[in-house]
Amino acid sequence: MSEGELLGPEEAARIREAIAAAVLGAPDGLAESLEHDPEGYLRLVAATRAGAEETSRLLREAVQGARAAGHSWDTVGRVLGVSRQAAQQRFAGKGPGPDTSGAAERRVLTPLTAFDEMQALAEAGRDGWQLVDYGPLFHVVERSDHPWEHRRVPFAVGGRHRRMESEGWTQVGSGSFPWRYYKRPSKRVA
Repeated sequence: MSEGELLGPEEAARIREAIAAAVLGAPDGLAESLEHDPEGYLRLVAATRAGAEETSRLLREAVQGARAAGHSWDTVGRVLGVSRQAAQQRFAGKGPGPDTSGAAERRVLTPLTAFDEMQALAEAGRDGWQLVDYGPLFHVVERSDHPWEHRRVPFAVGGRHRRMESEGWTQVGSGSFPWRYYKRPSKRVA
């Protein structure tokens, strides 16, 4: 299984075009400045670097998501066009585990996958546990005196996060591509 088997040529081309458009369009006036201002090219380098760093972060999170969904390093490596060992060396989590320190009682829900995490959060929320942190294969919840609701929404849903915040939802963390996680106190009694 390779990228070519999972994405058609038109889909891959649309992704490349969208990234190029984002890099050229995000800094005000960048595309126009390239016609007459040598400094515009330095801004282009800076914008492209920001885009490359973001796509690198998205790739790491996508790989973690694939692993959390149960895919092997061998399968991930084939999609990336590298060996299992190369994929694992580049993307295996080397950072610290979840932070469970602090005054409030916390526990780690693990192992979780993209297919069972929301059910685990729903059960924990009904029992008075709120999401406070997460990572690949785990969620950290903190004890509360009331029940909680949790939601997971795709990153690319335009404007949805503002609507959710107006409805009392609070985003947990900065998001983990392709998902953003939200919580709010439940109106139901535990």
